[in-house]
Amino acid sequence: MVETEGRTWREISGRSSVFEPRAPYAVYLPRGDGVSVRAHTPSEIGVASAPGKGSSPARLIEPSTMKRFARGEGLNQRFVCDILPQTESADRLLVVEVVTPGGHSSSYPPHKHDTDNLPLESSLEETYYHRLNPAQGFVFQRVYTDDRALDEALAVEDHDVVMVPKGYHPVVVPYGYDSYYLNVMAGPAREWHFKNDPAHEWLLERKPTVGSI
Repeated sequence: MVETEGRTWREISGRSSVFEPRAPYAVYLPRGDGVSVRAHTPSEIGVASAPGKGSSPARLIEPSTMKRFARGEGLNQRFVCDILPQTESADRLLVVEVVTPGGHSSSYPPHKHDTDNLPLESSLEETYYHRLNPAQGFVFQRVYTDDRALDEALAVEDHDVVMVPKGYHPVVVPYGYDSYYLNVMAGPAREWHFKNDPAHEWLLERKPTVGSI
């Protein structure tokens, strides 16, 4: 049950795992609203926040309203669920979750969104909350800028959070383990426009092949 200023949503049935192939429930709350959450069973709740004006009202976001789709091709394919996209009402937040199969790459080719240059690129800070299946696995994430003033390569484990203040931020998932991450983005304009790393943009023109060496 989720209870906030004059609103109560009961019997919100969630997933037993983020790796279940279905969308979650979510609740949007404006700035200043308090909230109480009570679960009938042991639960994990993701809380995403960003400074807001309080202009968008509290509401329950039903799984049926969320768009689920595949992105990328070949070993760059991953599976996306738009929880709170820019087409839905909110002050600042953009929220999406992604499942990447083992042996695949995600957020790839590397892209960035750290420059206010609409409509070509938007300035959005971002966090990645990672889960792994099985849980003892790990993935690799690199965060880097064109001038390499920021260049960090990370071995990321279950429940780790990676902050992306700027730069490109690809994820590579070793074979045998599936990756889930919850993305939270926010910036001056609530729009997602990104720029690919020019060195790797050629990958978008390459046709995926099976069984090649």
